[in-house]
Amino acid sequence: MNGLRLDLQFFAEEKTEKATPRKRQEVREKGQVAKSADINTAMVMLVVFLVLFFSGTYYKEKMLHLLSQSFEQYARADLTIDSVHLLFINWLKNTALIIAPVFCAAVAAACLANFLQVGFLFTTEPLKMDWNRLNPIQGLKRIISLRAVVELLKSLLKIGIVGMVTFALLWLQLDHILSLTTKSLSATLSSLASLTVKMGLYASVALLFLAIFDYLYQRFDFEKNIRMSKQDIKDEYKKTEGDPLIKSKMKQKQREMAMKRMMQEVPKADVVITNPTHYAVALKYEDGKMDAPMVVAKGADYVALKIKQLAKEHDVVTVENRPLAQALYRQTEIGDMIPEEFFKAVAEILAYVYRLKRKV
Repeated sequence: MNGLRLDLQFFAEEKTEKATPRKRQEVREKGQVAKSADINTAMVMLVVFLVLFFSGTYYKEKMLHLLSQSFEQYARADLTIDSVHLLFINWLKNTALIIAPVFCAAVAAACLANFLQVGFLFTTEPLKMDWNRLNPIQGLKRIISLRAVVELLKSLLKIGIVGMVTFALLWLQLDHILSLTTKSLSATLSSLASLTVKMGLYASVALLFLAIFDYLYQRFDFEKNIRMSKQDIKDEYKKTEGDPLIKSKMKQKQREMAMKRMMQEVPKADVVITNPTHYAVALKYEDGKMDAPMVVAKGADYVALKIKQLAKEHDVVTVENRPLAQALYRQTEIGDMIPEEFFKAVAEILAYVYRLKRKV
């Protein structure tokens, strides 16, 4: 054991700590969030096939109307540049009216899936050029990484389960499918369309079920990737709270400013009660505006000396009362009204001060 040296700094770099709220906000602003693309795909598929399931008759009539119009009206029209242009615009409008509900439903489903996973998030960080993505070595590492293996297994699992679901549905409908050879073309097409929509719905539900587990995995992987080391947390704390040396200088500056403001109030005081050397408390009272005398400045030792000097320079009366000065210094803060137990003693001092001012 004597020949072994344990460097604890080695463990300080291990990413063992959960990400702080600041780190989470930073990675979110960069567009790095826990999100499963499979949920988006499954939601879009499910909503689109639901629209087709409930609006199948509408789409059938629209498609038949478009086909009949194309063969009965458009085919008989004279072919000129203007007529061809007009026919193309009409055909495009009719096609857009057919596709629009499905397209809008797909967009709404995609937006809803994203919102449910990550909330409202808008950032342009992922669109910025990152030259590391063009690095072939980094690309090779991503290809042979554990994440790539997991994604491959997930893809195989999705293909397998979706394939099994659709195959099971076809197997259960095998007799019905074989009987289509004896039906009319219209009935056959209707049956195939209905079967296709059912296959899409079953596959979407199966994919959505798998996507929930994929989302849980993505959250786990995201949390692991944003973990921080103990040193990272210390660095973030320094960055957030500021360097201790700078903080101490700021506090010193704040104390100096507070001291300056306090000293500016001393000339406005009515009386300064002293210890006589260790403590000094400056009081001010305005009849009708204050319920009780207020402490406008206080200090000990050097600060007390400065208060007394200012009081002398501005002809503020100084009264020596050791017990009262010590009690007021310990029990009050600047801006406080004096406690009730000191009313009598302070009232006597103020009365004495007012008598002196009247004599002057």
